[in-house]
Amino acid sequence: MTDANVRIPEEARDRFAAVAAAEGLSVRAYLARLAETLLTPQERAERAEQARALLKEWSGYNPDTAEERSLDSELDRRLAEAGGQ
Repeated sequence: MTDANVRIPEEARDRFAAVAAAEGLSVRAYLARLAETLLTPQERAERAEQARALLKEWSGYNPDTAEERSLDSELDRRLAEAGGQ
């Protein structure tokens, strides 16, 4: 495997180093493990579609785009309220 150099602010590098050290890893190993846990936008969209299909199959619930937007707005409002924003 070829390594890559990534330029980031010193503060970010130091934070990665501290977190990696706390887990007994090098920064390289920590970032490789972190990358394995992240989803690409395409993977997130695929999982969301799978979840919608399972929800529809299980409950018959199939919200349209307007209903999804309304529910997202309500969730954002409640999260802001809970966070004291």
